[in-house]
This record gives sequence, structure tokens and C-alpha cells, in this order.
Amino acid sequence: MIGRLQGVVIDKQAPDVLLDVQGVGYELLVSLSTFFAVPEVGGSVTLHTHFVVREDAQQLYGFAELSERSLFRHLIRVNGVGPKMALAILSGMSASEFAFCVHNNDVATLVKLPGVGKKTAERLLIEMRDRVGDLEAGSVDAVAEQIKQPDIVEEAESALTALGYKPQDAAKMISRAVSDDISTAEQLIRAALKSMVAK
Repeated sequence: MIGRLQGVVIDKQAPDVLLDVQGVGYELLVSLSTFFAVPEVGGSVTLHTHFVVREDAQQLYGFAELSERSLFRHLIRVNGVGPKMALAILSGMSASEFAFCVHNNDVATLVKLPGVGKKTAERLLIEMRDRVGDLEAGSVDAVAEQIKQPDIVEEAESALTALGYKPQDAAKMISRAVSDDISTAEQLIRAALKSMVAK
């Protein structure tokens, strides 16, 4: 998996950025906040990435901040929220502003975002509450700290999917199994499988 790219900007037209990494051009989809953080053509930039494989496309998403990528990864696990909507949410507000909405149960602000209706906003508030946790509004660092171990969670979910579980079921199993005592993907997978056996 491609986790980070460092290279020279050779083209940028929202929401796309074309990055030259040692002679290879990578097309990345980015949020508006990352787009404005990316320098003009010819400038060097480092972007954290997330690779999405679908039946009809393979897309690489780029993020200026780790907190933004972490939030993106959590958003696409919410039922009914795909990468396109997640990017729209991150284009409309920062990770810390989103955390503020969740903390304050603010449906009204979320429904102002393109493509986010009332039901989706309510689902986001419910499903993201446990993932974002109690945050101090306005602190991006707090968001990054509270959205813990995205790589471990993603690795565990991928493993469960490979075992035959549906992605949504795998995400639910993992979210129920996450705890402070777990520090590796292997521990998380075992805890998730044990929770299924215990039912």
C-alpha cells in the first residue's frame, strides 16, 4: 500500500493534484484544504495517502495532514459514506471542526455540506462519536490523538475481509473490539473473532 508520497507538483486542478515522484506521475484526489496547502506547479510537497480499489476504478487520495487522513479513513467506514462524500466533508471543514460538530451534536452544520442530508448527518454523529471521543474543539492534534491507530484498524479490517467477512461487518467487529489494551493488528483481529464466537 502507498502510505506517503514526496515529489514535485506538475499539475493541480481541484480536486486533482499530479505529483512527479522520481519520474512517475501520481494522480491524487485531495480535499480543498489540502489543495490550498499544496504549493504551485514546480513546488515540492509531501502528502499522506490512502489507496481505494473498487471494481470500476483505483483511486489515490492525498492529505496534507495525518489527522485529515485518519478522519477520512473513519468516515468511509460509516454506512452510506463513500470516499467522494468523505472528501466533500473534509473540503467543507477541518478535522477539528468536524470533531466540534460531533462533540456538540451539530446536525445543522453538517447538512450544509454538499451531499450530506439529515439522515446521513445523524448517522455520522452517532457512528463517529465513539471514534472521535471527547475532544477540545479547535485542536487538530487532539483529533489525531483521539482517532487511534488507523493503520492497525485498517490492517485488521483487511484481514477479516480476506477471511470472507463483508467490509461493513468487519468494520463493526473491529469497532467493538478496539480497546486501550490492544496495540497490534493481530491482537485486534483475535479480539474481534472472539467477540463473534462469544455471541
